[in-house]
Amino acid sequence: MRFFVDTNVLLYAANRDAPEHAAAAGFLRRTTAAGEDWALSWGVIYEFIRVSTHPRVMRPALSLAEALAFLRPFLALQNVTVLGPTPRHCEMLERTAAEHPRVAGNLVFDLRTAVLLREHGLQDIVTADTDFLQFPFLRVTNPLLE
Repeated sequence: MRFFVDTNVLLYAANRDAPEHAAAAGFLRRTTAAGEDWALSWGVIYEFIRVSTHPRVMRPALSLAEALAFLRPFLALQNVTVLGPTPRHCEMLERTAAEHPRVAGNLVFDLRTAVLLREHGLQDIVTADTDFLQFPFLRVTNPLLE
């Protein structure tokens, strides 16, 4: 795998009304066409579904069926891997938490993603979320700036 795609990239690509739509959708189109190996996690998938179907967060909100239909083509690709915890997850969590003892609240979700990437040996994350810059073992690429 070369990189991990964060929730916000998927959300922008799915929301045609978002100013970031063209950049995010273009990134996913280019990545898919190039056949690059990349990853998602079940946490990101569920977060995408949660946010994209929430009418106070995403306007217009998607239905559950629409959210799943957006994800289905990516999940069907042989070069897309969905990451999950391994038996080393607790060890990686404790190690990363010790390095970042001030992580709390909403940043815990990003911690979970960072730990999962570390656990799978991935260093590259594609995201517009600058909170990931707090984890020096990650290389953050914002596809909206390309």
